[in-house]
Amino acid sequence: MMKSLMLATVATAAIATTATAQEVTLRVHHFLSAEAPIQKGVLEPWEKAVEEQSEGRIDVQIYPSMQLGGKPPQLFDQARDGVVDISWTLFGYTPGRFPVSEAFELPFMAGSATETTMALQDYQAQYMQDELTSVHPLLIHAPAAYKIHTKGRPIAAMADLDGLKIRAPSRTMTDGLNALGATAVGMPVPEVPQALTTGVIDGAVIPWEVFGSLRIESVTRDHTEFGTENGGLSTSVMALVMNQAKYDALPEDLRQVIDANSGAALAEIAGAAFDAAEQEERQKALDAGNSITLVPEGDLTPWRDASQPVIDAWVQSMTEAGHDGQAMLDDARAMLDKAKGQ
Repeated sequence: MMKSLMLATVATAAIATTATAQEVTLRVHHFLSAEAPIQKGVLEPWEKAVEEQSEGRIDVQIYPSMQLGGKPPQLFDQARDGVVDISWTLFGYTPGRFPVSEAFELPFMAGSATETTMALQDYQAQYMQDELTSVHPLLIHAPAAYKIHTKGRPIAAMADLDGLKIRAPSRTMTDGLNALGATAVGMPVPEVPQALTTGVIDGAVIPWEVFGSLRIESVTRDHTEFGTENGGLSTSVMALVMNQAKYDALPEDLRQVIDANSGAALAEIAGAAFDAAEQEERQKALDAGNSITLVPEGDLTPWRDASQPVIDAWVQSMTEAGHDGQAMLDDARAMLDKAKGQ
């Protein structure tokens, strides 16, 4: 009888432990593959940290490649509406919805992933609160500055863009590419491989880091960087956001776990992960014999002059919306310069 009682006690304890271990489940949804830097370098380390620090009370489940349904532009609303608990997406996938964040998506307004991401922490705190009121933001960040990648036609001068259809990641870059003489084609990045293969586009504005997960290194073999080695044309503001009600319903100690692994702390991890992937994929392209053309800083004046109206239009739109558009742009540049100097 004593043995039976002991077994029953052990069984009860096991059931209690299992119940505790699954006290909260957080489903994380994103649009890239499980091999992409956002999952391997950011979400999986975040999952491990949150589960360990919560002593197993939080169970994080990551769903890549839109496994829970929908399309990439719907991800922000999926988190907002509670369809999923957490989603990762690009603000640029819903043009015009997050205009304040577009300061960092303007032409030649980006650095490394770490630099732009750390600048975004200051910018978010000062300017982006209204755009994020419907969700609980965990991370606002950016990849390294985007380059132009083409198939069969290297881009060494602005005139080389004439007649080319180039994928654009955002509204601002759509306007920017059109101003530079290309024909911009907006699309989420998972659609890029097929669009390149079928000739829908001749090239794409994307960072190096996404090459591996898209498997397009053999399709685009000509690449253009700007100003400095690995310098780029623009970037996209990315967001990891949580359903507000889900966050509010967490016990206080579990909210503290989430908070400890959000914001600036997670930004450092994301910046490092994206920069490491950027260098790795760039080197793979070089090792494969791909061509990288650098447009030196001294030759960028016509590029900057042609794209200046895009910047001016954003400043004007912000001012017409009741903001001080020029002050916002100046602050964004100062925040980026500060991050570059750290």
